[in-house]
Amino acid sequence: MSVPNPYAADLGTREPIAAMREAVDRIASLVAHWNPAQFERTYAPGKWTARQILTHLAQTELALGTRARMALATPNYASQAFDQDRWIVRESALGGSEAVAALVAVNAMNRALFGSLSAADRATAFTHPEYGALTVEWLLQQMAGHLLHHVVQLEQIAAR
Repeated sequence: MSVPNPYAADLGTREPIAAMREAVDRIASLVAHWNPAQFERTYAPGKWTARQILTHLAQTELALGTRARMALATPNYASQAFDQDRWIVRESALGGSEAVAALVAVNAMNRALFGSLSAADRATAFTHPEYGALTVEWLLQQMAGHLLHHVVQLEQIAAR
């Protein structure tokens, strides 16, 4: 049995694909005119910078989009967990503007995939070592809620 989606409250009753588009559009708008120093601001001491949040979002789109594709194409797919803190240090050379561009591009690709899926495709099951039995729909909702969760942090940074 899977655990509750950790970003269900962030998504609420929103349609997930539309929420993904709206979140990425909001992010791109927020940071459109930022200089490199502005990407290095944070919303609270000891928390990731805007650049790191944007990099994390791009990484998550890559990882979870791949997870969905693997589930759809691989019978009895068992996904692998990843350590977001270990991933983020590997991308320290990526600038904020580049992270936004990667996020926008991979998110568009993921939205196109999810938008093309039938109800049966969305019900495709796979497993995760921490979350248990999941479906592509669960993953889609997680991705949308995750984006919305981080939009709030980026809005806090923009307001500083």
